[in-house]
Amino acid sequence: MRAVVQRVRSASVEVGGKTVASIGPGLHVYLGVDRTDTADDVAFLADKLSGLRVFPDEEGRLNRDVRDVGGNVLVVSAFTVSADARKGRRPSFDLAAPAEAARRWYDAFCDALAGAGLSVQRGVFGADMCVRTDNDGPVCILLDSRKAF
Repeated sequence: MRAVVQRVRSASVEVGGKTVASIGPGLHVYLGVDRTDTADDVAFLADKLSGLRVFPDEEGRLNRDVRDVGGNVLVVSAFTVSADARKGRRPSFDLAAPAEAARRWYDAFCDALAGAGLSVQRGVFGADMCVRTDNDGPVCILLDSRKAF
C-alpha cells in the first residue's frame, strides 16, 4: 500500500461538477492499493499517517501531527500510485489491486484513520474526480507499507 501525502491548507473533490468532499487545513492523501496488500499494510500505513509529524511547532520545526493541529484528512483512491514506471515510458499497473480488493482496503484504511480519532473525508472510489488542493509548504511525503522508500 502506498500513499502520496500532502500537507494542505484546503482540499476538495468534485464528481460530475458537484463537490462531494472537502477539508480545511490537514492532509490530502492519494492512496494506492497493491495486489498483495493485507490488513497489516492497512494498519501500518494508518498508524504511520496518523502520527506523521509534518506540521510546524512554535519554532517552525515539523513536530506536530494532524491531530495536534486539529486538522482533517481527505483520502482519494488512486490506482496510479501503484504504477511502476521504472521500465520504458508507459507505466505498468500490474501491481495495482483489482477494484473489489482495492475498495475493501481503501475503506479499511479510511476506517482505521477514523478509529484513530481523525476526521476523514473520502473521494468517490472509482469515479473520475476533479481534485483540488492548496498545498501548504509544499510538504509532500511518500509512504509505502513495504518500506520500499
